[in-house]
Amino acid sequence: MNQFPSQLSPIRWQTLKPWLTTIAVIWLLGFVGLGWLVKSFLFLIVFFTVVPIVAFFGLQWWLTRNLVQGNCPVCQEGLTALKQSQVNCPNCGESVRAGDSTFERVSTPGTIDVQAVEVMSQSVDDD
Repeated sequence: MNQFPSQLSPIRWQTLKPWLTTIAVIWLLGFVGLGWLVKSFLFLIVFFTVVPIVAFFGLQWWLTRNLVQGNCPVCQEGLTALKQSQVNCPNCGESVRAGDSTFERVSTPGTIDVQAVEVMSQSVDDD
């Protein structure tokens, strides 16, 4: 017969035994003078828990500041790259450089880039 009602369950010693053992070992190490060992172990646990979280948010912050999204100046294909890096457009194969906010076409040394301007011709009447 069950001595305890179903609403009030007794403390289960099987679940408390590992916690009590851990607390006893920590207390014993502190009593003997090895408290620094416990503190070092706890520091490592906190360190390996906090560092990945900080690194994750730090990397996201860095990417939002250094990632450039725009269009290829040749074919208008959407591109993404890091600032001040050089990439090839996957659509046309043109080499482009990511500036601060846009992409610029990269020309080989000795090449002069010019932009064509349409000039309307007018007839000159001789008077």
